[in-house]
Amino acid sequence: MKLRRMAGSAMSVAAVSFAIACSSAARAEYPDRPVKLIVPFAAGGPTDALARNLAEGLRVQLKQTVVVENKGGAGANIGAEYTANSPADGYTLMFGTSGPLAINVSLYRKLNYDPIKSFDPVIMLGKLPNVLSAGPGLPVKDLKELIAYAKAGNKLNYSSSGVGASTHLSGILFNSEAGIDLQHVSYRGAAPAMTDLLGGQVPLSFSDVYSSAPHIKSGAIRAIGVTTRERTPLLPDVPTLDELGLKGFDVSVFFGIVVPKGTPPEVIATLNAAFREAIKDPAIKAAMDQQGIIPAQSSTPAYLAEFMASETLHWRSVLTQVGFEQQ
Repeated sequence: MKLRRMAGSAMSVAAVSFAIACSSAARAEYPDRPVKLIVPFAAGGPTDALARNLAEGLRVQLKQTVVVENKGGAGANIGAEYTANSPADGYTLMFGTSGPLAINVSLYRKLNYDPIKSFDPVIMLGKLPNVLSAGPGLPVKDLKELIAYAKAGNKLNYSSSGVGASTHLSGILFNSEAGIDLQHVSYRGAAPAMTDLLGGQVPLSFSDVYSSAPHIKSGAIRAIGVTTRERTPLLPDVPTLDELGLKGFDVSVFFGIVVPKGTPPEVIATLNAAFREAIKDPAIKAAMDQQGIIPAQSSTPAYLAEFMASETLHWRSVLTQVGFEQQ
C-alpha cells in the first residue's frame, strides 16, 4: 500500500512538472502564428502608412507574419471595440491614437470599451504636433493680430480633420485660452480640410504638421503657431503657441500600441522589446521623422499607461469646462 501511495505521489509530481514544462514551452513559443495589428482608421492615410512600416519591423523582430487590418469608422471606436473584445493572447494588437486611447471616452455618451479598463499598454511611439495656419485671404500675420481681429467682431471659422480629432480639440482649447470664438468646420480627413484652406473656403485650420508643412514652406498658407510646447523639426522657424503667450498650450496626436486587457505580462514584454528594436531601424526612423513625429520620452508600458491616464483626465476637464455636448 505504501509503495502504491509513493508511486501515485511520484506520478502526480511528474504530471504537475510536465504541465508546468508544457506551459512554459507554450509561452516561450510566442508567437507561433500570425499577429494582427488593428488600425482603427481607413487605409491610405499617414497613420495607416506608419502602422504598416511598424508592422514590417515587428515581423522582422518576431520572425512571424504581422497582418495589418483596417477597421475604421465611428471616430476609431469600431477598431478599438474589436481589439478590446479580442482574446488577450498577444495575437491582436492595436495601433492606437489619442482618440480611442484617451479622448473618445469624453466625446461619446456610449462606448463599448474603456481606454484604461479595456487595454494593456505595450509602448508609446511618439506624438505628432498640429499647426494653426491662416489661409491666403485672412489679413493677419501672427497670433496677436489674429486674436485682435477675432475680438473686433470678425467671425472666423477653422477647419479640422473631423469631430473629436486632435485638430478639432486644438481649436476648442484655443478658443478657451485666447478668449475668442472660432467656429468649427469638420471635414472627413486632413486632405479636404487643407484643400478648403488653400482655396479660401475657410480662413483658418488646425492641421497636423505633416499635412501642413509643404504648404507652409511654399508660402501658400501662413503658419501662426505649433500646438506642442516644443517646436517641430519639420518647421523649426515656426514658434509654438506656448512661446507666443498661450502658456501651457500643448495638443498633439499621440501614437501607442495596446493589447486587450489581461494579456500575459511576458507577452507584453516580448512585444515591447520587439517594437523598441523595430523603431531603431533606419527606414522606420526616417519614416517617423518625415511625418514629423516626436519620439516618446520613454518606451516602457508604464509610461504609455501614465500618459493615457493623464490625457484622459485632461480632455475630460477641458471638454467639461467648455460645455462640450457628448455625441
